[in-house]
Amino acid sequence: MQDMIARGEADGEADAAGPELDRGPGRGREPVRTCIVTRIAQPPAAMIRFVLGPDGAVVPDLRSRLPGRGAWLTATRATVEAAVKRRAFHRAFKTSDVKAPPNLADQVAEGLRTDLRQALALANKAGCVVTGFGKVESAILGAAGVAGLIHASDAAADGRRKLAAALRRRYGDAISVIPVVDDLSNTELDMALGRDHVIHAALIAGAGTTGYLARWRRFRTFEGMASASEEDAPLSAGATAFDSHDDEMK
Repeated sequence: MQDMIARGEADGEADAAGPELDRGPGRGREPVRTCIVTRIAQPPAAMIRFVLGPDGAVVPDLRSRLPGRGAWLTATRATVEAAVKRRAFHRAFKTSDVKAPPNLADQVAEGLRTDLRQALALANKAGCVVTGFGKVESAILGAAGVAGLIHASDAAADGRRKLAAALRRRYGDAISVIPVVDDLSNTELDMALGRDHVIHAALIAGAGTTGYLARWRRFRTFEGMASASEEDAPLSAGATAFDSHDDEMK
């Protein structure tokens, strides 16, 4: 990624006009977008859109819906930090009146965490979440199995170990296909699920789970924590499932 950022910056310096912006949310429906730092074209699901606010501040548009023309970045912390450091937004928007705060990558990360909590709330509303240690263990060992396992980031090692053993009994060598999510704290899980003391949860197959796991992979990819299998997993299907329920969160 660092090599791609460096090459993209060199190309950008050679093109003083800067890369083109999109024509606004939902316009054109281009199948790919070009990162203003790396100059690599990718599907929008693998990128993050940014727009300028009325005061010239760069605003992350995580759902690609904000009005105005937008600039796109590969959805990683390193790329966002490089865009700020190298004034890529100034070139893209072709104005010196651009305010790209040093903590822009942190703003994106917090927005992705919020999306993750909201996606979990939607999955729960859709009946895709089981909580409570005993119920989670039963779901793992049941005939239908589970589509994912959630631990609070501050969960004790003993509970994690026992549920990992249940996964091994149920799935054997195929255990690696079951995502294990531990990026949200106990407090965040309580907030998302509307109940107290949530430490462990199981995800049941369904559109809500697909949307949640897509948001989880996006968050981990941004923070550079995704495994190769997570990075290869499709993002667009999950994003579509999540976005179809956006209005229910309002």
